[in-house]
Amino acid sequence: MKTPYHTAPISSTEIPPGIPFIIGNELAERFSYYGMRAILVVFMTQYLMNADGRLAPMAANEAKAYFHLFVSITYFTPFLGALLADGLLGKYRTIILLSIVYCLGHFCLALDDTRTGLLVGQALIALGAGGIKPCVSAHVGDQFGVKNQHWLSKVFSWFYLTLNLGAFVSMLLVPWLLKTYGASVAFSVPGVLMLLATVIFWSGRYRFVHIPPAGMGFVREALSGEGLRCLGRLSGIYLFIAMFWALFDQNGSSWVLQAQQMDRHVFGIEILPSQIQAANPLLIVLLTPLFYKQLYPAMGRLLHLSYMNKIAIGLFITVLSFVLVAYIQMRIDAGNPPNICWQLPAYLLLTSAEVMVSITCLEFSYTQAPRTMKSLVMSFYLGAVALGNLFTSAVNFFIENPDGSSRLAGAEYFWFFAALMLVTAVGFVRHSRHYREHTYLQE
Repeated sequence: MKTPYHTAPISSTEIPPGIPFIIGNELAERFSYYGMRAILVVFMTQYLMNADGRLAPMAANEAKAYFHLFVSITYFTPFLGALLADGLLGKYRTIILLSIVYCLGHFCLALDDTRTGLLVGQALIALGAGGIKPCVSAHVGDQFGVKNQHWLSKVFSWFYLTLNLGAFVSMLLVPWLLKTYGASVAFSVPGVLMLLATVIFWSGRYRFVHIPPAGMGFVREALSGEGLRCLGRLSGIYLFIAMFWALFDQNGSSWVLQAQQMDRHVFGIEILPSQIQAANPLLIVLLTPLFYKQLYPAMGRLLHLSYMNKIAIGLFITVLSFVLVAYIQMRIDAGNPPNICWQLPAYLLLTSAEVMVSITCLEFSYTQAPRTMKSLVMSFYLGAVALGNLFTSAVNFFIENPDGSSRLAGAEYFWFFAALMLVTAVGFVRHSRHYREHTYLQE
């Protein structure tokens, strides 16, 4: 006899039984996504072929522009996922359906190393990876009822730690696979992991809470006065968050290209330029518990650590990270390239900012959303990531000269973004003073 799905949280003070399946799924899915993403810029600038089987790599600015355009589209498609999840299929069915599309995208990249394969593969991955993003994080929150809400903050932090553990391993392994075995193998392994992620998630179907799609109720609530006010309030915050992502995601583009210009030997071992990105997820794993157990309590004795205050501090720390990479680039421009380890303090600053901005904003977004709009609000948050990357993509397309050189050459590029982030952080502080937080807990 078929076991019925749970449609409401179980009355318990314990961690919901479906959480381990979600976390296992996230571990494998993030391995697949970040492993693929880690090698994109290197693939486009060194391995891309034409239809005749000859090398046809992109220039650096073009590769950066296309990288951020892909990331931007990946974070715009969550709107489609949210509409499917909250209005039609429900979160579970939406995640399963789009995960299959996601797998197909990985295997397109593995089978075709031309611009056509790149375009088709990235389009499918953008649809699959982006479409499930708001559903997975909202699905985590759906597992909780009133009695175990006290676990929500910790589980969201575990959720974030897990995805970064998967990212860390993949960012070390997949660049090595690219150099050693070529693009087909390097893109195939993330595809296999995505298939594993889909199977793990399917295995937990009877442990999950399946909140039914609201149908027209979702539309009515989204267009209601309270729904529109909620989206309006959050949109004002997310415009500032967008600029954080415009800078943060450059650790996969401009920072990798900078690493190519540095001395990459550490204790006699050559570090691949794209492998240095693994510092970010490793630092997330180390810093997240440090922030929650020690730094936040200590800071809380000095000031009120609201969501807004945490985010504001994180934005100013982001400025410092880009000041440091600008200094590194100045040394490179002067003909004195430092060791790649010089990027590690910049990663420490950027990752600290990520803890204070991204993790905080993830939990903040869920608490601010009415019950039937959880995925939609999550997609608005992810839309900020898309907007930031779209801005960075547009900047790189604009500054590229016809001969492939840049209008913002060398350190000027990083100083531009550092100054822009400083203006954003100051503007956020002024805006956030007028924000009034709302909390919606699922009954």
